[in-house]
Order: sequence, then C-alpha cells, then structure tokens
Amino acid sequence: MSVVSLLGVKIMNNPAPFTAPYEFEITFECLEQLREDLEWKLTYVGSATSAEHDQELDSLLVGPIPIGVNKFIFEADPPNLTRLPSSEIIGVTVILLTCSYDGREFVRVGYYVNNEYDSEELNNDPPAKPIIERVRRNILAEKPRVTRFAIKWDSEESAPAEYPPDQPEADTLDDDGTAYGAEEAEMQAALEKELEETETAAQDKQKDGDQETVETKEKEEDEESEAGSEDLEEESSESEDDEEDEEGAEAEDTEMADGEDKAPAANDTNGEQKSADSHPEVMVH
Repeated sequence: MSVVSLLGVKIMNNPAPFTAPYEFEITFECLEQLREDLEWKLTYVGSATSAEHDQELDSLLVGPIPIGVNKFIFEADPPNLTRLPSSEIIGVTVILLTCSYDGREFVRVGYYVNNEYDSEELNNDPPAKPIIERVRRNILAEKPRVTRFAIKWDSEESAPAEYPPDQPEADTLDDDGTAYGAEEAEMQAALEKELEETETAAQDKQKDGDQETVETKEKEEDEESEAGSEDLEEESSESEDDEEDEEGAEAEDTEMADGEDKAPAANDTNGEQKSADSHPEVMVH
C-alpha cells in the first residue's frame, strides 16, 4: 500500500504559448508522517528518437508533509530551445510529471503535447526555421497516462517484495520451450479437428435435408400415382357397369321385340282357327 497517493493534477494554463511556463495544481494524500520530503519533477521529451534531448524543466521539494489531503502549485520553466532539434519542435511530444521519495520514484504522469502554429496558413506551409513566438502548445490533459510503483517508505514493513524473486532452483529445471511448442501444436490440432467436425456435421445435415426432400418428393409422387390408379379403377368399374347396364337394356329390348313378333303370330293362328271354325263347310284343297 502506498503511503502517498496522487489524487489529481490540474493544468492551470492550457493551451498556452510555447515559451510560457508550465503551471500544475497537484493534490495528493498522505497516510503517515514522513521523515523525508517529496521531490516533484517535470521532464520534457525533446525527441522521439533519442533521450539525449530530454530536459528536466524543473524540480520541487515539498515537505514536511502533514497527514491528510494536501494541495500545491508546481511551476516549471519552458524547454531550452538550444537543446531541441529544430525539426522536432513542431508536432507531438511528451511531458512527464514524476514524484519520488528518498530517491525512489513512486508515481509518473505522462501527457501528450501538441505544438503547432497559431494560424492555419503556417500550419499548412511551415517555414524551415520555426517561428517560436507563433507556436502554441496544447497539453492533452484529458488523457494522462499514470504509472505507479511500489517502493519502500520509512518502515521495513512498507517495503515491497523483491522483483523478480530469487529462484535458485530455476537453473536445475528443464527448458519448457519444447513443452510450450507441443502445447501450441496440440491446441492447433484440436482447433483443426473441431473445424473439421463442424464442417462434416454441416455436410451431413445438408445431405439429410436433401435425402428428406427426395423422400418427400417420392412420397408425393407415389400418392399422386395411387390417386390416379384409384381414379382409373373407378372409371373402369363405372365403364364396365355402364356397359353391363347397356347390354341388359338391349337384351330387354330384344326380348320385348321378340315377344311382340310372337304375339301376333299366335293371334293369327287363333284367327285362322276361328275362321275355320266359323266356316266348316269351306274345304281348301
């Protein structure tokens, strides 16, 4: 647990001219009485390619520190232009606000800083030699990068564990590089197997769907065929019944016709007999 905790940093003048001093309002909390002072520093990163252009703009000792919440104003001078590459004055850079106790840094706050001209014309067509009086800085105060470190304060109980811890047996252990590579290979093989199983399941599902579609289609065709057969059979039965009815009707008509023909013949015979009976005296040779 840290004895001193940074609660907030407020940048007083932002944006500001490049040559204006930096002003910070710093608020922190102290939980124990400290024997030493706190040392605050502000560093300007002059180049993104080399640390030799970094400048410590100012430092400040704050103490003795009372227990509780404390607040103070930290002012720092602007960077020395003679120590900055002229090609890297315009653009984005970084400033670092740090605090140390007894030479041990326990908190660091980093800010991006954008240096640009105060006119669009100069920004679109910057001169070869920077015009410093026209350059303004803008600190991105909304996005600080805060890093905290565990340190020893006044008591041994507050000292953090050594990092990395001593591991005398580490040299006697086998190199796990091979095992790590084997584990990666197993994971890769398991992933490939899972992908293959997924693809196979998808193909089987598609085949089952196609087979079901074919079976359904065949079933529908069979039902249609059976329905057609039934209709044909019914039509055939109806046709046979109609033919039988027609044949029966024709037979009845024939019988009736035959009856009519036979009846007159019987009548004629009877008539002749009656005539013969009525004229017995007439002989026919």
